Amino acid sequence: MVETKTNQMPRGIPYIVGNEAAERFSYYGMRSILVIFMTKYLLDRSGHLDVMSDEQAKASYHFFTMSVYFLPFFGAILADAFLGKFKTIMILSIVYCLGHFTLAIDSTRLGLVIGLGLIAMGAGGIKPCVSATVGDQFTTTNQHLIPRVYGWFYFSINFGSAFATWWIPDLLEHHGPHSAFAMPGIAMLIATIIFWFGRNRFIHVPPGGKAFLQDVFGSVGRQTMLKLASVYVFVSVFWSLWDQTASAWVLQAQNMDLQFLGRQWLPSQIQTANPVFTLMFIPLFSYLIYPAIDKVFPLTPLRKIGLGLFLTVPAFVIPTWVEKQISHGLHPNVGWHFLAYAIITAAEVMVSVTSLEFAYTQAPNRMKSFIMSFYLGAIALGNGFTALFNVFIQNPDKTSKLTGVQYYLFFDVFMLLTAITFIFSALRYKEQTYIQNQNASA
Repeated sequence: MVETKTNQMPRGIPYIVGNEAAERFSYYGMRSILVIFMTKYLLDRSGHLDVMSDEQAKASYHFFTMSVYFLPFFGAILADAFLGKFKTIMILSIVYCLGHFTLAIDSTRLGLVIGLGLIAMGAGGIKPCVSATVGDQFTTTNQHLIPRVYGWFYFSINFGSAFATWWIPDLLEHHGPHSAFAMPGIAMLIATIIFWFGRNRFIHVPPGGKAFLQDVFGSVGRQTMLKLASVYVFVSVFWSLWDQTASAWVLQAQNMDLQFLGRQWLPSQIQTANPVFTLMFIPLFSYLIYPAIDKVFPLTPLRKIGLGLFLTVPAFVIPTWVEKQISHGLHPNVGWHFLAYAIITAAEVMVSVTSLEFAYTQAPNRMKSFIMSFYLGAIALGNGFTALFNVFIQNPDKTSKLTGVQYYLFFDVFMLLTAITFIFSALRYKEQTYIQNQNASA
């Protein structure tokens, strides 16, 4: 019997997309003000200011981000082997909410550690499960609708991020940290409720138990992870630089002329540029830039990643130049940051979106969620490096051993060497492996 195709969307999709928009609002809203909070608003138990140095704040921020992207390994195992995705998402979403509200209530270092720890557990644990739940809703009759739904899914992520990075910094500036951290908590609570309302409309895929664990830790799983690791170790360097847009770039913006496009910006509001540029660049690259490059040479996923790594270098050269101007007592206009965001967002589209594609095409079917978490581990690795670097360059009095220009120059050179090494040492061999794998799968 031939199954008839249908254009009817699965009933659970609106609940997943709504959940994702609210959850991303909560995460990126909280993240956008984190470094400013640690350097300007942090208190001791007596209610007096107990703020961190810039280097301490950057290290703390990147250790937190590393945790968020490392914990998906455990979330994927918990969901796919033991509890199933729905139970895992619901339980960890509650933990996520508690983290936000801890930050809203307690502005001390203890509150910061507890709040960020709970958020890392919640956000990291559900991250590989939600996107995989989208695919679970489809059958052979409507799987042709998956690209459209993932388009909505990605739009919801960037819509939530753009709105949050615009509004939450303003709340912090005018109403303080309690209101600014409470609003992401409310958004996460709404996300949890939306997902719970969809419980009877979702297709629930049962956990795989021992079969999943055998896939992951068996020979096929080990070979897949080893092959991807040889690519993702380079991708992790990209994330080492990209995530500094919410740490080093925000701190730098405090010393810039923030009047741009007819308005006065807050230093942390500049992050709004990334999701806006992302929504613009994805169709631009898909329908114009990629086809144009493909006429010159075949543009495989790994070649996109290589081009994106090189593009990250000029994106970081701009804040290096800005830092040099600041060291001379000048105040460059924040419009330079918007230009840097345009370039690094273009690199993100080439590296991040393509890395996800590469992970899904290389992973066995029963390991999709876990391999998704393996990709997120590259982000954790990059942030771990940046965090440790900021710890290493601290003097005993918490000042930096490096000037601002030296700091940015280090990452410029590091990224350039990484891109060159990727092209000449890894790309050709892995490209052949990738093509052979694709041909074998056809």
